[in-house]
Amino acid sequence: MKPIVRALAISTLALTLTGGVAFAQDHPADQQDHHYVKHTEWKKGTHINHDDWGRGARVDWQAHHLKKPPTTYEWREIDGNYVLASSDGVISSVVVVR
Repeated sequence: MKPIVRALAISTLALTLTGGVAFAQDHPADQQDHHYVKHTEWKKGTHINHDDWGRGARVDWQAHHLKKPPTTYEWREIDGNYVLASSDGVISSVVVVR
């Protein structure tokens, strides 16, 4: 009976020590999903759909090595694409996230 109790105690201790690390790494807060979706309708000079633009997250152009946006333009990450568009939705550039 003593070997069973000892084995149970060791396995419980091992699970406790490794389980905390596994849970801490389960869902990192800063991890982003970049599922690429090809949008053939997004071309320079066209308007981006308001819903698409609204789904996008604003991007720090310097951190992502993108060109500086002109005044009233901003970069957004949408469906695995970086989209540069003006405040009225006119697209200036589209870059695929790699």
